[in-house]
Amino acid sequence: MPLALSVVIIAKNEQNRIKECLESVHGWADEIIVVDDESTDDTRTIALKYTDTIFTRHMEIEGKQRNFGASKAKNDWIMILDCDERLTDELKEEIAAALKEGDPKVAAYWAPQINYMGDVALNHGGWSNPHIRLYNKAHVKWSEADYDVIHPGLKFEEGYRGGNLKAKTIHYSFRNVEDFIKKINRYSTLEATKWYLDKRKMSQGKAMWRCWDRFFRRFVSKKGYKDGYYGFVAAVLSSFHEFAAYSKYREMKEKGYYINDLKAKV
Repeated sequence: MPLALSVVIIAKNEQNRIKECLESVHGWADEIIVVDDESTDDTRTIALKYTDTIFTRHMEIEGKQRNFGASKAKNDWIMILDCDERLTDELKEEIAAALKEGDPKVAAYWAPQINYMGDVALNHGGWSNPHIRLYNKAHVKWSEADYDVIHPGLKFEEGYRGGNLKAKTIHYSFRNVEDFIKKINRYSTLEATKWYLDKRKMSQGKAMWRCWDRFFRRFVSKKGYKDGYYGFVAAVLSSFHEFAAYSKYREMKEKGYYINDLKAKV
């Protein structure tokens, strides 16, 4: 019998990846919801083969998009997934156990992940940090702050807390090196914008230190070298993210961008 659980999938032009994502949860959860950000490809057509609960909504802020999807769910427990993510059988079993036997004060669960660059698994370098997977919408909401970097944070109702799962999610985070660079470009813009709006004090020296520190931690401290050449590539590009973010932040300060200009960039 399917779990009393609603899977919410956020999508935009994901015809090449959404099928495998849907297949990893189809028949396991009793509801699948797709929130489609006005896709122009066959994303919706593919999704209709697995669920008829599809909403079209332009995404301005990711937190709002996620909260919207949760508001349409019939269950309190929500599994949030991106189209480049897959659930393993081990994680599904662990989630079922957590819903049945878990602490009633735990309203959200984090799970580690296996990140991929193309078909290469990044098993080291800190790329397996836990991400939120499961939460109870009655006690947890996503932050809807402008320019949350990469993914929004969570807001817990007082008295509730998070917990951790052991089984991993499969995350095809980067299609290839080019896709990695594209994401670095977008995420560095988001981070620079956040610094600008928060009036963060950043200097060239601090930015250079962050570059070196990010590379050292990824490649040496967290043993990214064990992933071979692509572990090195991932560490270098992760380091470059810091330099790109600082350069964009400095440009924003010097050019005096207004809030509408920043929204247009994102």
